[in-house]
Order: sequence, then C-alpha cells, then structure tokens
Amino acid sequence: MASKSKFTLASLPKAEILAYWVLSFGSHLFSFYELHKFSKEHEAGLERELQLEKGLLGFKRDPTDFEWSFWTGWAKKSLLWSLIGHGVISRLTSIFIHKLRVPALLIYGLVSACSVLGVKGLSVLLVHLGLSFVVAQLRKPALCWACSLLLLSTLHIQPLQDVQRGWYKTEEEYYLLLFSVAMCGLRLISFSLENCWHPMEPCTAAQLYWLFSYMFYHPLFYNGPIISYRDYIQQMQRPAGEYERENAALSYLVIRSGRIFLWWLLAEHMIHVMYMHTIQANETYLEILPPWALGGLALALVQFFYVKYLVLFGLPSMLATLDRLVPPKLPRCVSIMYSFTGMWRHFDEGLYQWLIRYIYVPLGGSRHGQFYKVLSSGTAFGFVCLWHGGHDYLQYWALMNWAGVLVENGLKTLLTSSLIPSVVGRNFSAPMKRRCIAFLSAFSTALLILSNLVFLGGIHVGRIFWKRVFVQGWSTIAPSMLAFLYCFAQIGLEWTPNPS
Repeated sequence: MASKSKFTLASLPKAEILAYWVLSFGSHLFSFYELHKFSKEHEAGLERELQLEKGLLGFKRDPTDFEWSFWTGWAKKSLLWSLIGHGVISRLTSIFIHKLRVPALLIYGLVSACSVLGVKGLSVLLVHLGLSFVVAQLRKPALCWACSLLLLSTLHIQPLQDVQRGWYKTEEEYYLLLFSVAMCGLRLISFSLENCWHPMEPCTAAQLYWLFSYMFYHPLFYNGPIISYRDYIQQMQRPAGEYERENAALSYLVIRSGRIFLWWLLAEHMIHVMYMHTIQANETYLEILPPWALGGLALALVQFFYVKYLVLFGLPSMLATLDRLVPPKLPRCVSIMYSFTGMWRHFDEGLYQWLIRYIYVPLGGSRHGQFYKVLSSGTAFGFVCLWHGGHDYLQYWALMNWAGVLVENGLKTLLTSSLIPSVVGRNFSAPMKRRCIAFLSAFSTALLILSNLVFLGGIHVGRIFWKRVFVQGWSTIAPSMLAFLYCFAQIGLEWTPNPS
C-alpha cells in the first residue's frame, strides 16, 4: 500500500522468494487452466447464447470485448496503414527537410482525421478547438474549465448523438468520433490551462499553429496515451542535431514492433482459449464457476486488459518515440500491482500525470492539509468518471478507487506517525515488516481487483464476485485467495523495491 515507501524493504531469503514465485506463477497457470476447461465444457452454450466467432486454426474466439474488437477492426481497415504512413512521412521529412517536419505531420494528421471521421466529424473537432482557443485567450482557468466541461457534456446529449449517428453508415464510425472528441477534450484542457499559466508562444498565430499540431498529432489522436501540451511543444521543438542515428532507430523499430506483435498474439491467444468476456456477461455462468475458475476469470479479465493496452498504447508510443517525443511509460503488469495508488500511477501514466497537473495540484493537493487532499483526489476521480461516460458502474468504480486511495493514504499517515514506527521497530525485524506490508497489501489487492471487475464487467460482476468470495466463501475461498494475493504482493515488492 502507499504506506510502504517510509519503510526500508528488507531482502527475504532466496528460498522464500522462490516459493512466492512458484506459488504466484503456479496459481496463475492453474486458474487459467480451470477457466479454459470450463470454457470448453460450456462452449456450445456460450456460442448459442452469445455468438462465439470462428477463430484461428479452427478454434472458437471470444469477440465480446468491445474495445479490443473495435480497435483491431479499425486497425485492419485503415488505422494501421495510416500509422505506418505517419512513420514514413516523419522519417523522410526528418532526414531531408527537417524544417517542414511539423507542418507535414500536421497536414497528414488533419487529412487522416478527415478521411476517417468525414468532413462533418472533423468540423465537430474544429468547433471544439475554436471555442477552446478563444476562451483560452482570456487566461481565466475557471472559464477554460467551464468551456471544456460544456464541450465534453455534448457527448451525452441524446438529440446531438442522433444527429451525429446519421452522418455515418455504421455505429463503429460514430464511436470513433466519440473517442476522438473525448481524447481531444483532454488536449484542449491541457492547452487552455498551460496558456493561462504561462503561454509558450508569444503570438496568437503561433499558439494556434502549435495547438493544431498538438491536437491532430496522428499516433496519439484516437486513443492516446495523453501527453501534456507543454511537453509536446518542448519535445517537438528540439534541435535537429539531437536525432539518433538511423541504425539505432531501425533497431528500436524492429525490436519494439516484435514486442507489440507478441503482445497481440498473447491477447488473441487468451480470447481463443478462455472465453472470459462472454462468461462475465452471463450471471448464470458466474454463479456456477468452480472456485479456481472464478479466480482464473478475475485474473484473466485484468490481465487481458493489461495486455490489450500494451498493444493499444505500444504502437502509438513507438511512433511518438521515433518522433523524439517522450511518451508515458507503458502499463505495468497488474499482477505486481498491490495498491490503488500504484495502479493509478503506473497503469496509465499519461492520464495520471494529466490529472495531477491539471486537477490535483491546482486544487491544493497535499500542500494544504488533509481536506484539500481529499477534495483534490475526489475531484480527479469525479472527472475520470465523467470523462469515461458517467454511467452508474463507473460511479461505483470511481468511488471504490477514491476510497481505496484515501484509506491507503490514511494508513500511510498512521504508520509514519511518531508512535507507530518506534513500536514496530522494537517488536518486528526488517523482514517481518515486509511480510506485514505484503499482508496488508493482499487485502488492498483484493479490493483493487474487485473495483477493476466493476469497471470491466459492470456492477453485476462485482456483486457476484463479492458474494461468492467474501460472503459465501469467507471461510473457504477468501483465505486461500488472500494467501495467493500475499504472494503476488511479495513479488511486486521484489520487482519494485522502491514502491510508491
């Protein structure tokens, strides 16, 4: 939990660490095997009720994760090819006409957005950009926030949704517009607030030029990860002499592309051998899952979400790196996450930094006492909930995460007070302190997984897991689950020796 950072984490005996690795890895494999076995035993029913697809090599495939099906479908249609086109143009202009690199990428981004979203879809983005730019010139953060929230709220106005749906032949094209508007909303807030605090360009024309470049930068346009306006401008304006050698860039491109391909293969393998998304959509199957398969379902859902975002963030981040930008780090493996705080810091690092810079710190953060800390974090979680759509399950998810972070911070304050460290120091050895931290982290991890299940599957999934594990299985399933989560936490502590 967040409290660990004040302790010096001791090394444990190698045999003990080996046991944690064996138990952690073994529990993953066995629970996945049990879920795979359940999936195959009920394959006919799952296919009849929820339409499994024909997959690779004669296997069935679970297509019911909307985000994965949506983005892989668009990648095959056009996005993969447009991203490759961006990489080619960026490299050619960098080598031969460096001064034209930024305008060339700006024009390419505009043309790519127009070709996919259409003239009407692009017009929506330009209206948002124009209004945000005008309001930003007033240099009033409150007005900028009011304008941005008003623009984001248009995503939820039913008559406007109906009009925009009519522009497209398929629902997927409309959803791509929604995702694009939501991501551009974050960028416009970043530009507006940076312009209020310290304008980076002296004239209005230069500000507008760089705003267009920032907003329509193609690799990060549709799905992120998010980079702040300040960082984007500073990194894009680096002198041409700082470019890496071509052989180094080629080596990076080959290695990173290979990793992304392997991540894609792993994600596809998971939905071919474990039908976790189809199972979670049916309460009957959730109720009859054997305990090990139930644990496998929880692990498979969160692990697939992690691998999915390695792919979805991996390719754009690779192209951004080749453009000499510094994108946020890719998500950290969820199996070594043992706190709400760590999950928020290390899964979507770009969004976390955005929330800290534009919401948490301006509202006071931890600098002005506990009240402002609670207010700032609550506002940040509220915005994330609204930005994702504000649905009821998202409200529960945001509240659970807010409560989790507050409890962890409260324990951190308690454990670092003047009394507790002296008592702990007198009565516990350094290795025992670490074991106590891992023990507390097991409970935090259990609730963290539960909150992620609510986010990924809805309230009904979280409710059934709570009932089966903590109500009906309090004396059977819960103790063994916490024991394995204790092992996961120890691996996490070993992997990240300076936990946040």
